[in-house]
Amino acid sequence: MRLFGNASYHFIEKRKTAYTISAIAILVGIGAMVYNVVSQGSWLNYGVDFTGGSLVQVHFQDAVTVGDVRSALGGASGPDVTRFSGENEFVIRAQLSEATIDEVRAEIEGQLDTAFGPGSYEVSRTELVGPKIGSELQTKAGLAILFSFLLTLVYLAIRFEFRFGLAAVIATVHDILITLGFLALFRVEIALPTVAAILTIVGYSLNDTIVVFDRIRENLGKKGARKQDQAELVNRSINETLPRTVLTSGTTLAVLLALLLVGPAVIRDFSLVLILGVLVGTYSSIFVASPALLEIQKRMGDGKKKSKGKTRRAADAVPV
Repeated sequence: MRLFGNASYHFIEKRKTAYTISAIAILVGIGAMVYNVVSQGSWLNYGVDFTGGSLVQVHFQDAVTVGDVRSALGGASGPDVTRFSGENEFVIRAQLSEATIDEVRAEIEGQLDTAFGPGSYEVSRTELVGPKIGSELQTKAGLAILFSFLLTLVYLAIRFEFRFGLAAVIATVHDILITLGFLALFRVEIALPTVAAILTIVGYSLNDTIVVFDRIRENLGKKGARKQDQAELVNRSINETLPRTVLTSGTTLAVLLALLLVGPAVIRDFSLVLILGVLVGTYSSIFVASPALLEIQKRMGDGKKKSKGKTRRAADAVPV
């Protein structure tokens, strides 16, 4: 990473451009959510884990299409059919939450036997989630993300100062909004692995932000640092941690891309969400968290007590 050994990029000067890009991305995501509510009745594409219903995975011996399987199960009025992996692997999702798992499987197998003949396929997986459980999972997933924000604020307020924690939470909320907007825009199915990916994004974004904040605090502790231009100090801190940021993000993305391209289909949505989260988290630690810290410091001060005779001079030493 010697390429960034003497980095001196003007990140803070580009913050207004970054704000514009972030605002556009968030507004597009919110627009997608509103459109989904109007057209689909739900702002995100919740899977069986959250809505309740049945999931049956089947593998056919001979080549068949999604249309063939869908027609066998009732066409447009029947359950949803999607290709899972390969040409003959399909996942069938049906809102049959009142039935038992045996009844669900028997009904689907009966329809498939009629259309393709007994022995022409194999059922490799069946799942059944009740609507009450699905609703509870939605609530608990939301609470898990909310609690992560609160605990983060408390942790950073103790380890650093309150303004650091508030800036980190702002950046994390930014990352979650963009990620949810992406999920809404491309109708990615929300399942339990997707929630796990979102929580992982929270942790990754915070980790990267803390590295930058730790260097800012270290530079602030140097003699005469609080009399310097604080925007310049923060920008220098970002550049000093840039090699670590790029190296960490690059190696993480390499693993996630491998999972996306050659991994099993069941974790591809998980990998895709994490890739987006790593990119957005790296971007936000530089262009959102650090500028937010400056804005908060401008309005709240740097948290240091000052004597009356030095109040004005110390206040003037915090330009943004």
